[in-house]
Amino acid sequence: MFVDKAEITVKAGKGGNGSVSFHREKYISAGGPDGGDGGRGGSIIINVDTNMSTLMDFRYKRKYAAGNGIDGSGKNKKGKDGKDLTIRVPDGTVIRDKESNTIIADMSGIKTFKLAKGGNGGWGNKHFATPTRQAPRFAKGGLNGDELEVILELKLLADVGLVGYPNVGKSTLLSVVSKAHPKIADYHFTTLFPNLGVVYVGEENSFVLADIPGIIEGASEGAGLGHDFLRHIDRCRLIIHVVDISGNEGRDPIEDFETINKELQKYNPELSERPQIVAANKIDVAQDEELVEKFVNYIHDKGYKLYKVSAAANAGIRELVKATSGELSKLPPITVFEADYVPKPQMKGSPEELVIENFDDVWTIEGEWIERLMRNVNFDDYESRMYFDRVLRNAEVYKRLEDMGIEDGDTISIYNMEFDYTQ
Repeated sequence: MFVDKAEITVKAGKGGNGSVSFHREKYISAGGPDGGDGGRGGSIIINVDTNMSTLMDFRYKRKYAAGNGIDGSGKNKKGKDGKDLTIRVPDGTVIRDKESNTIIADMSGIKTFKLAKGGNGGWGNKHFATPTRQAPRFAKGGLNGDELEVILELKLLADVGLVGYPNVGKSTLLSVVSKAHPKIADYHFTTLFPNLGVVYVGEENSFVLADIPGIIEGASEGAGLGHDFLRHIDRCRLIIHVVDISGNEGRDPIEDFETINKELQKYNPELSERPQIVAANKIDVAQDEELVEKFVNYIHDKGYKLYKVSAAANAGIRELVKATSGELSKLPPITVFEADYVPKPQMKGSPEELVIENFDDVWTIEGEWIERLMRNVNFDDYESRMYFDRVLRNAEVYKRLEDMGIEDGDTISIYNMEFDYTQ
């Protein structure tokens, strides 16, 4: 199954906590703090795998998490870093932030990209020793890693895109000019996913051709298959617009040509300015010479180059291939999309965002700011508790409680810790 779009959640590892430890050795009564730092959390790494051609691997697995860092320990032992997680994607995959739809990275321009960074490990208590604080009984907690919801979008890396109504002969043309073997049959929507082929023009001269299926009127709004596969034209430097000139299905080739171009313009206005070569296909079975002449004159008046071909009979194909190669030599290389994603600053919370609720004589306090603060406090140590009290007072948390009516003896509950309030 060809899958070219997927949504996944990635979560880098949390850093390990710093350790509270003191050196213990025979005949040494006060060895000092020797708590090691926590290990760094693992990161999420994106790697390009040239053997992959779809995003099928992401159809059933949507969540990816790297390893957490290990806590530090005594004897200045640093915790082990969390294991990075590598995710493989096909060449040409564009990574977007789900919320803003901005581009984080285009994996056609790079082979490896760090999508989510692991959190730093916390400092052990050895870092907090000073001449006046010789036995710190607290350490820092590890930081959380980045967490993102992203959209993976595969945009084929093709120099030339074949567009046109279903059953106009695009797949046949691709099979004739390259070694690709797409499914070919005499009914609409035979091709259900894009096919790629390499066209060799001469020594050291080739280009990649893509058959884009299912574009019909309304494709840009979701009709047919075109809505799913129009994205694969985005990178194409040149478009070969294949039109059935035979008239055997009672269609007007001019109307078909304009309809497809309108759909391209609706999907992406830049595509309407992309260079085009018109391939008037099935010329060998054309019944109405007047219809052919009318179409040829119309295309020439529009300023496009037109080639009469028959993919089935291999007529006019060589001239079309040479003309395509000549046009490509004048055009810039395949588009690599520039990243425009601006990472959000990590939400550290603030005292003003704390949620304070009262239940009789119990007052609960919740919020990211105070949760982060508690990870860095050792409540078994008097000095750490005094530090915690000072931070709450300086942040005016007690003042908020007093304004809300807290009284002496009421209980303050902060997650898994409770204490009595005294003024």
